[in-house]
Amino acid sequence: MSLRTLIMRSVTTALTSPTRRKLARDGAAFADRLRGKRPTIRYFHQADDPYSHLAVQMLPRLRARYAADIEVNLVPPPEDSAAPDRERLRAYGLRDAARVARARGLGFPADAALPPVEAVRRLETVLADAMQQGRFDDTAYAAGAALWAGDQKTLAAMSAWAGGQELNLGETLLRAGQARRAELGHYLGGMFHFEGEWFWGVDRLNHLEARLAARGLDREAGSPQLAPAIEPSLSPLPSGAPPTIEAWFSFRSPYSWLFMPRIRQLAKAYGATLELRPILPMVMRGLAVPRIKTIYITLDCKREAERVGLPFGRIVDPVGAGAERALAVLHHAIPLGLGEPFAELGLKAAFADGIALAEDDGLYAVARRAGLTDEQTAAALADESWRQRAEVNRAALLDAGLWGAPTFRVTGHEAHWGQDRLWMLEEDLRAAMQRGGGPQKDR
Repeated sequence: MSLRTLIMRSVTTALTSPTRRKLARDGAAFADRLRGKRPTIRYFHQADDPYSHLAVQMLPRLRARYAADIEVNLVPPPEDSAAPDRERLRAYGLRDAARVARARGLGFPADAALPPVEAVRRLETVLADAMQQGRFDDTAYAAGAALWAGDQKTLAAMSAWAGGQELNLGETLLRAGQARRAELGHYLGGMFHFEGEWFWGVDRLNHLEARLAARGLDREAGSPQLAPAIEPSLSPLPSGAPPTIEAWFSFRSPYSWLFMPRIRQLAKAYGATLELRPILPMVMRGLAVPRIKTIYITLDCKREAERVGLPFGRIVDPVGAGAERALAVLHHAIPLGLGEPFAELGLKAAFADGIALAEDDGLYAVARRAGLTDEQTAAALADESWRQRAEVNRAALLDAGLWGAPTFRVTGHEAHWGQDRLWMLEEDLRAAMQRGGGPQKDR
């Protein structure tokens, strides 16, 4: 094992250590108490972000349930480096937010369209005024609903009234919010920050609620969370022919590790065929991943891994040779019927076992555990044909409207992105089986 591997594994183990996390949490709480500050949730709202519109609907519920102040910040969209393939991201966010809203009993129109720039500016004016007037929660929901419904008349009327309160107030608050977000170490909208830790939108409120409860701030201790995580139910199967699931993933994506064992379980439960579609990591496809994003993703994956009962944290980044070599072996493993175990074991090696896929000792050991012989592994490493397959998979991913890993879909249906969207895949599986497997748009 190389010195680089040992150092990387040690650093990531320390970064994701529960002990380090507890010390950071306790230190942040103690610092606030020393300054005489009440427990405070900081919320960062982005006017044209569908997920922010969902998150803002939770603010009144959080205020009522938890004994913590909520400080609202208005922020602009993330920089391009933190939001690769922005147009696909924006288009996907509309339909994804609509599906999340329906599952959680929140408001977001199923037919929402991307709003024009002038409408977003009007909304920012309304939000800035509401922040100054201390009535952000209700105003943000009403004005946001007008934006996403395309109700320009209502939005124009609200902004006309608010626009006269203070010249350029929206721009001032946006700059302040952006600076505050950067100071605390993030880049997205729809984010919650509490005592040194970040939580993305309604999808991570379960972790925030657990933090607040652990701090003794839950006024209804023992009651169900306001926004629990959603997982597949694996309820009784409908009748019908099992469909095919396409699964795009990257050996450098920690979220791909969190999804691989679970999507395999889901496919097995429904008798579905799982078609693996591996792709090169984003940075090897020309898409930037800033350091601040890498750190947040790593820490978020640790929380999510604990939630779903998977090991995580002893990481040896396989970017470069490690990812390429794993893709080469996988390309040969799939026709042998060993693709799924190799994919899962390879991801586990990189993100939980601290094994370097770029080194022969590590890669060959993983391949053996998956059922491949050393001769088969050597033959795979000598074959470059995996590159063509990876490019075909990348093109198919873009055609599906997405760009990152993990992405998955029931063949003929719309694709979903993220290990926390497996419940959507289950809904699509059930719908496909009940309808004979034909295409179905998200409702």
